[in-house]
Amino acid sequence: VILILACIGVINTYGQYKKETLSKKQQKKEERRERINALSKQEEEGEVVFNKQNVFGIKMITDGYGLSYEYGRYKSNRKTLLFQFEFNEKRHPKEKSSPASISGFQINSVRFGKTNNFYQVKLGLALQNRIGGKGNKNGVAVTGILGGGLSIGLMKPYYVEVQDLGRKTYPAIIDSGYVALSAAGIFVGWKDVKFNPGAHAKVAMRFDYGRFNETVTAIEVGLMGEVYSKKVSQLAYVKEKQFFLSAYISLLLGRRK
Repeated sequence: VILILACIGVINTYGQYKKETLSKKQQKKEERRERINALSKQEEEGEVVFNKQNVFGIKMITDGYGLSYEYGRYKSNRKTLLFQFEFNEKRHPKEKSSPASISGFQINSVRFGKTNNFYQVKLGLALQNRIGGKGNKNGVAVTGILGGGLSIGLMKPYYVEVQDLGRKTYPAIIDSGYVALSAAGIFVGWKDVKFNPGAHAKVAMRFDYGRFNETVTAIEVGLMGEVYSKKVSQLAYVKEKQFFLSAYISLLLGRRK
């Protein structure tokens, strides 16, 4: 009898706990729905729904990759002023790597003929303008972005470990009889970096999922052009360029306030 009563007590307690948990979840859903409705009403009345946003991004470029950060100030429900920072690496489309070998915890491979790692630090200003989207409150907001700014090119020599002769760069080891063993590593060569200032401009489309949510989840696709004060050497015996045109796609994550 005691065992049966204990089981009944446990079942009743669990049932009550489950009801309270479901009630809390329903309450949170209701609060979120009310908050979204309030934001939608503010927008319909012409008020600025959010004031600012902080967004981080991972970018895949047709000739490289990069990371980005932006701080946005809302000027109206449709227009946002973006202050942007990017760090990218640009690679030449003709680059080829030797088969990788593993030594200890380091993966060694050589990019034949590579003369410099070409990094870019970008500081820019852009205007984001919402041009359309679904009518529902958690729809996709489609925005256009036009911007530009300063680019600082960092040309870091690409050093290669050669047999019995320490470190050399291309084209010094081409047709010289040197045997390239492995790349010297990402941390080698920074003391020999050369700066190459320039400018950039871009045009893009951003697809922002759930524009009334505090969380930013968006995809951006666009074109960007860059011009530098000096020609950039990336591969030996390949024509050097000052102007670069590329396409990109970015995954953006952040928060609005």
